[in-house]
Amino acid sequence: MTLDEANSLSRLLEQFPGYEKFTSHITSVTSSFVLPFLYITDRHNPRTTASLLNQIYRNSEDYSPTRFAHINATACFTARLLYDSVLNALARWEVTWENGCQNWPGEDGKRYNDSIDSFLHGLRNLRNKSLEGMATGNGRTADEEPKMVLLVERAERLKDNLPDLIVPLTRLAELSQVNITTILLSSARWEDIKPPLGASPDPYFIDIDPPSKQDTVDSLLFEFRSTSATQARAGTQDKTYHPSLLPLYEQYVEHVFNVCSLYTTDIQELQYIAAARWPGFVKPVLQEQCEVNGDGDGYPDPDGTCNELTLPASDGRMRLFKFFTPSLTAALDMLYPRLTNATDWALANDPDMHTSEEAQHQTNTERSIIVDHLPRMSKFILLAAFLASTNPSKSDVRMFGRGADKQKRRRRKSASPKKVGAQTTVAKVSQRLLGPVVFPLDRLLAILGALLEENDVENRPHEPCFELPGEHTDMELGRVHIYAAITELTSMRALHRTTAVEKLEGPPMYKCGVSFLVAVALAKDLQVPLNDLMWDPV
Repeated sequence: MTLDEANSLSRLLEQFPGYEKFTSHITSVTSSFVLPFLYITDRHNPRTTASLLNQIYRNSEDYSPTRFAHINATACFTARLLYDSVLNALARWEVTWENGCQNWPGEDGKRYNDSIDSFLHGLRNLRNKSLEGMATGNGRTADEEPKMVLLVERAERLKDNLPDLIVPLTRLAELSQVNITTILLSSARWEDIKPPLGASPDPYFIDIDPPSKQDTVDSLLFEFRSTSATQARAGTQDKTYHPSLLPLYEQYVEHVFNVCSLYTTDIQELQYIAAARWPGFVKPVLQEQCEVNGDGDGYPDPDGTCNELTLPASDGRMRLFKFFTPSLTAALDMLYPRLTNATDWALANDPDMHTSEEAQHQTNTERSIIVDHLPRMSKFILLAAFLASTNPSKSDVRMFGRGADKQKRRRRKSASPKKVGAQTTVAKVSQRLLGPVVFPLDRLLAILGALLEENDVENRPHEPCFELPGEHTDMELGRVHIYAAITELTSMRALHRTTAVEKLEGPPMYKCGVSFLVAVALAKDLQVPLNDLMWDPV
């Protein structure tokens, strides 16, 4: 191995941490002798492995007569696309407007994409042309046949798109009589895509182990260093990727890995999510730094010279991580399935910590809860369900009953403080803190009737046919729209039905699904004194 090859290999190992064993294996195997067929399985980071193989063989073209072609089986969904892509890459031919956007014509000007026979003829023609060039231009003997390497990424797609080409590709060296190695890279096993009846030879298997957490973090840190160095060389240094922020970025990518590793460990996906959230994450740090220095908004550095940045303390970092953790999960939901791109998502989720914290504080108050989209009767039903789940059933007569003299309700008296030396009892926890309890449908309708009779009589149109008190309310409770509203609220998960729908014996049992703050907002909108109707008032 020459000095240039050793330096190139060391740079690859620095760029792809965790791939040391695979890199030494693949370079030793392919440099010693020609393997006609290799199958590489990488279940976790196949795109990273493809990028590593691409750089290995691209760099080897400078030290040895190796021609390399890298195709994606997803993009080459027809046979002609595959033939043209392979021959153009092996011949180092670029399809441009100046050459008429034509594929590699070869010496005889024939088309090599008609069939597998013409493709094999094109490979042999390319081999002969390479031998002539080596003998005349490089001073080599004509016996030194150049090596060719064909890398097929996403090889599992060949089974769906081009199943008839799997056997010719695995036997490409045998059929074409060319010194070529076919490498199939896939996240699936060879047993899942191999043709039946043993038509393909057994490949040389290489399985890649999943990278560790530290290897993933080191890969993301390498991208940060390369981005910072590229901006410095171009003279467009951005404080977002300032070298002084590297320790903070290391903790940041560790936090990104802890949040997203349950769903994906793909290095490129983690890098995509981290790059989308990093400018917003570091924005408060840069703003605070600029307020201290008094130099603008702190993003671009026009003269290209950036001073050292002061990193936040440990409590400030913990505050940043706590604030941005929900946005990381939101970025994973939107960016991992590519529902949007990172640039648009970062612009749409540009954070402002002070404004967001105030808004988050206001969301915990009753004034921020909007219940205007619900019909008036549905609001009464939810309020009745909350009271039925909070108050004990034995208190309904006291809280909602009313005699002939319309006497006031008698709420449970609060316990007086015990005297010193008296026997103490265990304090009872409020039902509102224990959670909602189940209640039957007839109890919900009874409480709903009491609420409507007390708080909705003035809002109804006058009906002269109803003379007795409560007669109109009883008629309203028997209407179909009441039961339809209960069913709709159950489908909205505002009410939870605890009994099976097909169960016929006994009344249906429900449980309230709204919180206390929502109930307060409903009571305020309906002008119902909720605190007076609760058995354990706040």
